[in-house]
Amino acid sequence: MGASGSKARGLWPFASAAGGGGSEAAGAEQALVRPRGRAVPPFVFTRRGSMFYDEDGDLAHEFYEETIVTKNGQKRAKLRRVHKNLIPQGIVKLDHPRIHVDFPVILYEV
Repeated sequence: MGASGSKARGLWPFASAAGGGGSEAAGAEQALVRPRGRAVPPFVFTRRGSMFYDEDGDLAHEFYEETIVTKNGQKRAKLRRVHKNLIPQGIVKLDHPRIHVDFPVILYEV
C-alpha cells in the first residue's frame, strides 16, 4: 500500500550506489541520493492531460448530447454521455515543476 508503480516493479531510479547500511555509510551518504545509470531529474515538468477533444475541437473532461425522449405522449430532453470520437488531450506542460513521486525527499517548513 502506498507503493508507486515503478517501485513495485523493482525499478527504483533513485537507489543508492553504495549497498552498505552501516553507521559509517550513514555519515558519508548525502541528503539527496544520486541515481544509478542514467540521470533522472527530481522534478516533473509535464503530465498526461485528463481532458478530451471532440469532433468540433472543443476541450472538456466529459461531453454530453441532448436526446429527446417521448414518454406517455410528452417530449422530454435527457442528456446522454458521449464516449465515441473523443481524442485525448496528450502531454500538458505544468506551470511550475513538481517533485517526482519516487524521489525520496522529506519536505518540511522551517
